[in-house]
Order: sequence, then structure tokens, then C-alpha cells
Amino acid sequence: MNVISKRTLIKFYEEHVQAKTPLEVWHSDARKAEWKTPDDIKKVYENASFLKDNRVVFNIKGNDYRLIVHIDYVRKIVRVKFVGTHAQYDKINAEEI
Repeated sequence: MNVISKRTLIKFYEEHVQAKTPLEVWHSDARKAEWKTPDDIKKVYENASFLKDNRVVFNIKGNDYRLIVHIDYVRKIVRVKFVGTHAQYDKINAEEI
């Protein structure tokens, strides 16, 4: 999968150092993945949540952080929509961000 934009992840983990390794692992896994359906994601990320419009919420570092992406399964594109702490996530609408 082509992940857009890693820069968003980097900017976040520059401020939240403990998120660096888990986000780097997620990014590496996503780049190697060939997700065609949400079921493909569930096989690896059991705790992933699926929202409308092909949005997926990943729990990062034991649910300390949340990552929201939009996935275009046909074009193999994963767009980072949000990365934040659990508290920051609670303040947004995951289906609209």
C-alpha cells in the first residue's frame, strides 16, 4: 500500500516520542500490506475499527494513541487523516476529520 503522508506521523512522534516505534512499525506493515478488504486488515489488526467511507481506526501502543486512515483499496492508497492521543481522539469526529 502507498501511505500518504508519513510526514504527519513523523510530526506527531517528534512531540510524542513513545509513539515513534509503534507508528514506524505500523507504517512499515502498511507499506508491505496488500489490503483488499477490511477483513485483510482484521487478520493483522484485530482491534481495528471500521467506519463509513473506508475509514479505519488503529489503536497504537496499546491504545495510548489513535490513528485514523482512509483506504482506497482499488488504488492501494492509505491516507493518514489523524494521529493523536486517546484524549485528542475523543474530541474529534472520526468520520469527518
